[in-house]
Amino acid sequence: MPDSAASLWAPVERAAAAQQPAPRASFRWVIGALPALVLLTVAALAVFLPEGLATNARLALFAFAAAAILWTLTRLNAAYVSLGAVLFLSLSGAIEQEDLFEALESDVIWLMIGAFVLGAAVHQTGLADRLTRIAAAGDRTVGRVIWLLTLLLLPLAFLIPSTSGRAAVSLPVFRSLSDAAGSRQVTRALALLIPTVILVSTISSLVGAGSHLIANDLLDEVADQRIGFGEWALYGLPFGATASLVSAYVISRMFLSAETRATRLRLPPPAASRFSAAEWRTCVVVLAMVGLWLTERQHGLEIATVSIAGAFLLTLPALGVIKWKTGLDSVGWNLILFVGTALVLGEALIETGAARWLIEQAFAATHIKEAGSPLLILLALALISLTSHLYLASHAARAAALIPPLLYLAGALNLDAVAVMFLANVGLNYCLTFPVSSKALLMYQEADGETWLPADLLRLSAVLLPVHALLMAIFYFGYWQHIGLAL
Repeated sequence: MPDSAASLWAPVERAAAAQQPAPRASFRWVIGALPALVLLTVAALAVFLPEGLATNARLALFAFAAAAILWTLTRLNAAYVSLGAVLFLSLSGAIEQEDLFEALESDVIWLMIGAFVLGAAVHQTGLADRLTRIAAAGDRTVGRVIWLLTLLLLPLAFLIPSTSGRAAVSLPVFRSLSDAAGSRQVTRALALLIPTVILVSTISSLVGAGSHLIANDLLDEVADQRIGFGEWALYGLPFGATASLVSAYVISRMFLSAETRATRLRLPPPAASRFSAAEWRTCVVVLAMVGLWLTERQHGLEIATVSIAGAFLLTLPALGVIKWKTGLDSVGWNLILFVGTALVLGEALIETGAARWLIEQAFAATHIKEAGSPLLILLALALISLTSHLYLASHAARAAALIPPLLYLAGALNLDAVAVMFLANVGLNYCLTFPVSSKALLMYQEADGETWLPADLLRLSAVLLPVHALLMAIFYFGYWQHIGLAL
């Protein structure tokens, strides 16, 4: 057939090929799903066999157990799974249908939306890049860069409400430092250091993670108490800074030789440009927001209101620094939906009595009521929270799963609910054992070039996990219990 005829019939042939029946789908996924299906069956039997448990509580327990299993053993989106669990509770009558929609009215949701817009403004105007690039300028040793980078990552917990967002902002700096070093050893150490500091410093700020906001909302639900922005910083910033510096020391000693730490990195200093008008406006809004957050009790404006007001100003036509659509595009809507549905799941455990039942079973099995000693209770709390990332990969999922039972534990043992919630969050933020435990870790494992292996992270966690538990004990007895966080 002439070429012209072939070209004439080519569209028809492509259309016919497109209409051909698709090849039969592979059923390997069925084999992969078997462990989850088996555990779902076990969960159904486990929650429906015990006596003396209300039907709604059984349904809530099964919904959460099913969600936890699917979060852990499948690749299904976490928000999709939690939405399905909440729909199950709503359609089965375990919760009111309005509960699903009221979750999106929570001030937690609005706070997160405003914080995401703030993070986008800080990033797009170059403020975050200007801050982190200070560590990469000049003629400095690798060891000194490690310390400077650690200190400069800390403030990002107050500005960018997502660990993965903070990891993304710092990636260009990592690449510059890695290229300048030209060393596999330095690249591995930096790729471990940055996500580690981002994660352990999360406790510094109330807006450092969505899990903090979920826990604070659940605390209000159970105990009618909240921790303000300033109080959280008072409790969390000293620990976050200390844990970050200790982690930096451990990483530099475990993965860098003394000779490598003394090696000089020569990088050109960042362009000596003045702050742009957009950067100045962003600075003013950020400082005003932080100031209002810190003085919430004096003026009565809630941090969610301040957050939305800041987002409104930053996207104001002609005077703002980013467009309204750009601000909305920056919002992690998947995370927003996940947080909303996780709140519903957590509240369902509380309102149906499922959380209380879980704690009663734990009492019977562990005799924790007879422990008495604050040290033993603290160690038990640290053990539960620090290891939770091994079976729940999401910050928000861990908060929704563990905070309600722990708050009932506080009530049953006459413990301070605020102290229990905050201490639990210190442990919940630790997720350094497996790459899948955090998106920040995955981003740096998958960064350009070879960075670190899962075995490196496992070795690091074997040291940092007990160190983190020790730091919790030191801070509790040396600091927290003296400023109002006594169990």
